Amino acid sequence: MKLKLGIPKGSLESATVDLFRRAGFNINVSSRSYFPGIDDPEIECMLIRAQEMARYVDDGVLDAGLTGRDWVMENDAKVHVVADLIYAKQSFGKVRWVLAVPESSPVQSVKDLDGKIIATELVGATQRYLAAHGVKAKVEFSWGATEVKPPVLADAIVEVTETGSSLRANKLRIVETVLESNTQLIANVDSWEDEWKRRKLEDIRMLLEGAINALGKVGLMLNVERVNLQRVLSVLPALKRPTISQLSEEEWVAVNTILDEATVRVIIPRLKEAGAQGIVEYPLNKIVM
Repeated sequence: MKLKLGIPKGSLESATVDLFRRAGFNINVSSRSYFPGIDDPEIECMLIRAQEMARYVDDGVLDAGLTGRDWVMENDAKVHVVADLIYAKQSFGKVRWVLAVPESSPVQSVKDLDGKIIATELVGATQRYLAAHGVKAKVEFSWGATEVKPPVLADAIVEVTETGSSLRANKLRIVETVLESNTQLIANVDSWEDEWKRRKLEDIRMLLEGAINALGKVGLMLNVERVNLQRVLSVLPALKRPTISQLSEEEWVAVNTILDEATVRVIIPRLKEAGAQGIVEYPLNKIVM
């Protein structure tokens, strides 16, 4: 038996392949094929645009796939959400679909767009957002380069952003957030009811979440005399609490802990001052809670 898994083609592709690598799965993507290889004989991968993923999972063409919560909503797909994976192509965080207008526009809220034209790729969600605010505006599907359409081709746009830098570069101002989105591992409802496929998906979820937990963190090992142990421990901001192990010499112990990578350069000198020796920093692929 095989699990048919959709990998998002496009902006999320490299981040997804890298996340799977951290989780222990090597996916080999070729520009000539929509069927990447994977070093797990129980998984069969297929490259699908994130915008279409939820529809194919809903229809049962795929057992599962990774796509944005925004596209699940846009397609009104009936799928089982296996996991929320908070990562995106740059920041491994959430993204926002925002309503934006030219910097010189008088528009201050969605209410000011009554009777106007809005360009977006997220047509259905935008129409529902307008309806919720009692606004009647024309929503046009944008095939791309949405940021350049105001003010000539549209009065406003609804576009996805992580940092807002692209919008600012195109002299656009964010008015409101339409919705927040993050990557989700979704499954076909019938596939989720299959015991073997559910177990496989639960294993994948655990490993992917472990890889995300490890992002930005490193492991640290060191040796210290017992007399200096409390001084060393006072320096360490541990994930839970450090692991302390007895060394061959009774008066010495080994300390193993996890900390944010950004703090290492500050903490290591303080550890040395506190009496730590043999300090080793090492990378982490997964932290399974």
